[in-house]
Amino acid sequence: MAETFTTTSAGAVPDSPYPLPRVTIQFCTQCKWMLRAAYFAQELLSTFSTSLGEVALQPSTGGTFIVSIVFAQPSPSPSPSSTTPTPTIQKRVLWDRKTDGGFPETKELKRRVRDAIEPGRNLGHVDRDYAAPAPTNLPSPTRGEEEAARMRAKEERRASLAKIEKDNALGLNTHPDENIGGACRPGTESVATNVRIEAECEDCK
Repeated sequence: MAETFTTTSAGAVPDSPYPLPRVTIQFCTQCKWMLRAAYFAQELLSTFSTSLGEVALQPSTGGTFIVSIVFAQPSPSPSPSSTTPTPTIQKRVLWDRKTDGGFPETKELKRRVRDAIEPGRNLGHVDRDYAAPAPTNLPSPTRGEEEAARMRAKEERRASLAKIEKDNALGLNTHPDENIGGACRPGTESVATNVRIEAECEDCK
């Protein structure tokens, strides 16, 4: 993953020349990726609206497609003389085509922007489609539950076999084992009829 971090002291950048957070989409003009970059910019602005200060399109060359974000984040350890955390300016590369391979899905790009500027925000369907890791602390089934599951499987198998036998007796199942390509054996036909049906059946040839 191409997410990289650069932290600069807010004191070194007292006044940002642009509003933050700022997303920059650097795209290759030789590859004609301007429309693709504009599409990603539109999607980010539609989702985050005024939560973003700016989305910039930056023309480049050499097959580059890099999405980065600059945002202010409170310092985890405030100075002793101040009770409020000193913000720091961070730059994070959200996606690099050469590192991550190809272009991002819009949902993944939105998740990475959200994780940078609004970690607690719910993105609705974007998060619902995200495959959450399977929980590892599920209780193991008890011996009684395992026995009940085995009994249910046995009953289902018995019912399935009973239906197959009934269909065979009525001549309704020309492939009793449900294995297409096996010989046709209607249960109520004579041997001569069975031989003729096998010769005519496309599945049995």
